[in-house]
Amino acid sequence: MKFTAQVKVMPLKELLDPQGKAVISGLGQLGLHSIADVRVGKNISLQVEASTPDEARAIAEDASRKLLANPVMEYFEISVEPSAS
Repeated sequence: MKFTAQVKVMPLKELLDPQGKAVISGLGQLGLHSIADVRVGKNISLQVEASTPDEARAIAEDASRKLLANPVMEYFEISVEPSAS
Protein backbone atom coordinates (compact mmCIF):
# COMPACT_ATOMS: atom_id res chain seq x y z
CA MET A 1 0.00 0.00 0.00
CA LYS A 2 1.20 3.54 -0.70
CA PHE A 3 1.10 6.30 1.90
CA THR A 4 2.02 9.96 1.84
CA ALA A 5 4.04 11.03 4.86
CA GLN A 6 4.33 14.77 5.46
CA VAL A 7 7.39 15.65 7.54
CA LYS A 8 7.40 19.14 9.06
CA VAL A 9 10.90 20.15 10.19
CA MET A 10 11.24 23.28 12.32
CA PRO A 11 14.04 24.94 14.29
CA LEU A 12 13.98 24.19 18.01
CA LYS A 13 11.94 26.84 19.83
CA GLU A 14 14.82 27.76 22.14
CA LEU A 15 17.19 28.51 19.24
CA LEU A 16 17.47 31.69 17.20
CA ASP A 17 15.95 31.38 13.72
CA PRO A 18 17.96 33.72 11.44
CA GLN A 19 15.68 33.07 8.45
CA GLY A 20 12.64 33.88 10.56
CA LYS A 21 14.26 37.12 11.77
CA ALA A 22 15.03 38.12 8.16
CA VAL A 23 11.43 37.41 7.11
CA ILE A 24 9.93 39.38 10.01
CA SER A 25 12.22 42.30 9.19
CA GLY A 26 11.06 42.20 5.57
CA LEU A 27 7.42 42.04 6.63
CA GLY A 28 7.94 45.11 8.82
CA GLN A 29 9.42 46.97 5.86
CA LEU A 30 6.27 46.09 3.92
CA GLY A 31 4.12 47.64 6.64
CA LEU A 32 2.99 44.33 8.14
CA HIS A 33 3.75 45.19 11.76
CA SER A 34 1.07 43.02 13.40
CA ILE A 35 3.08 39.80 12.84
CA ALA A 36 4.92 39.12 16.10
CA ASP A 37 7.15 36.18 15.19
CA VAL A 38 8.18 34.04 12.22
CA ARG A 39 9.81 30.61 12.26
CA VAL A 40 11.00 29.17 8.93
CA GLY A 41 11.15 25.41 8.43
CA LYS A 42 10.66 22.83 5.73
CA ASN A 43 7.86 20.56 4.64
CA ILE A 44 8.95 17.26 3.08
CA SER A 45 6.53 14.92 1.33
CA LEU A 46 7.48 11.23 1.19
CA GLN A 47 5.72 8.53 -0.83
CA VAL A 48 6.09 5.40 1.30
CA GLU A 49 5.36 1.75 0.49
CA ALA A 50 4.16 0.05 3.67
CA SER A 51 1.60 -2.46 4.95
CA THR A 52 0.02 -0.13 7.52
CA PRO A 53 -0.05 3.57 8.41
CA ASP A 54 2.00 2.77 11.54
CA GLU A 55 4.70 1.12 9.43
CA ALA A 56 4.72 4.12 7.05
CA ARG A 57 5.10 6.46 10.05
CA ALA A 58 8.00 4.37 11.40
CA ILE A 59 9.76 4.53 8.02
CA ALA A 60 9.25 8.32 7.86
CA GLU A 61 10.53 8.70 11.45
CA ASP A 62 13.63 6.68 10.60
CA ALA A 63 14.29 8.86 7.53
CA SER A 64 13.74 12.00 9.59
CA ARG A 65 16.12 10.93 12.36
CA LYS A 66 18.83 9.75 9.95
CA LEU A 67 18.71 12.47 7.28
CA LEU A 68 15.83 14.95 7.12
CA ALA A 69 16.22 16.71 10.49
CA ASN A 70 19.24 17.74 12.54
CA PRO A 71 18.26 16.88 16.15
CA VAL A 72 20.76 19.41 17.53
CA MET A 73 18.88 22.30 15.91
CA GLU A 74 15.52 20.97 14.68
CA TYR A 75 12.49 18.92 15.63
CA PHE A 76 10.06 17.16 13.31
CA GLU A 77 6.39 16.21 13.18
CA ILE A 78 4.93 13.54 10.89
CA SER A 79 1.47 12.98 9.48
CA VAL A 80 0.57 9.94 7.35
CA GLU A 81 -2.33 9.47 4.94
CA PRO A 82 -3.13 6.87 2.28
CA SER A 83 -1.94 8.03 -1.16
CA ALA A 84 -4.59 9.06 -3.65
CA SER A 85 -3.19 6.81 -6.39
